[in-house]
Amino acid sequence: MQAMTSDFIPYCGNVPVPGALKWNFDPILLLLLAAVAVIYYAAAQRIPLRNRVFFGIGWLIAAAALISPLCNLSVALFSARITQHMLLTLIAAPLIVLGFEKGVHEQTRTTVSRWFKLSFPGSTVLFAACIWIWHWPGPYDATLQNNYIYWLMHITTFGSALWLWKALLNSSREHAGSALAAGFITAMQMSLLGALFTFATHSLFIVHLGTTDAWHLSQIEDQQLGGLIMWVIGGLLFTLYAIGAFAILLHRAGETRSACTRLPSLLERVQRAS
Repeated sequence: MQAMTSDFIPYCGNVPVPGALKWNFDPILLLLLAAVAVIYYAAAQRIPLRNRVFFGIGWLIAAAALISPLCNLSVALFSARITQHMLLTLIAAPLIVLGFEKGVHEQTRTTVSRWFKLSFPGSTVLFAACIWIWHWPGPYDATLQNNYIYWLMHITTFGSALWLWKALLNSSREHAGSALAAGFITAMQMSLLGALFTFATHSLFIVHLGTTDAWHLSQIEDQQLGGLIMWVIGGLLFTLYAIGAFAILLHRAGETRSACTRLPSLLERVQRAS
């Protein structure tokens, strides 16, 4: 694998320097983002307002991660790429899934909703595989040397994140244990990968040779910063989300048990009244 050559321009643009960051106004990307928003809101008239707001915020965060100068900065800094991926997989993805929670399943029953089956083992393994593969030196370097591979990376990583969050956030109380296990495993594997980058003693990514200097970071410092973002922020955020989802499941289970305990007395009242 070779470092980026001057005759190839990565999808997010040439290696930027301070004061020269660029926005990504790719017309195809902008059209796809607009189409997703239009299709969702055209079909979401019966979906509760809360869910539509969740989707809108998630859509905005995903769009910002892809078209803002963060995209251009990720060509120069590994830490910027990690930040972009954390925004997409740990913030945008769960919000977008919440935009479909119950609304799609109970009202529209679309093909998309049926595709998202509850599968903790499959979604957890696929998301972990995408995170590790696309942040390993060879595949990572390839994403900045071939734009098709770059988009394959984004599609598989974001898609697997949506599937995982669908399983976590829409699980029933019967799957509470599986949800907690999936969240814990995901948090641990992300933390482990982040720790490997943080404590690495040498630079791992050829494509960033010389790209970090203008930002007053050595390549190893940029790599360590990216590792810390994934390890501390990413791992902690995913852990909090998983615990929060588990708490919601416990609350729902408590409401169900409470309703069951009230049922005999309610039936007795009905009998007396009759």
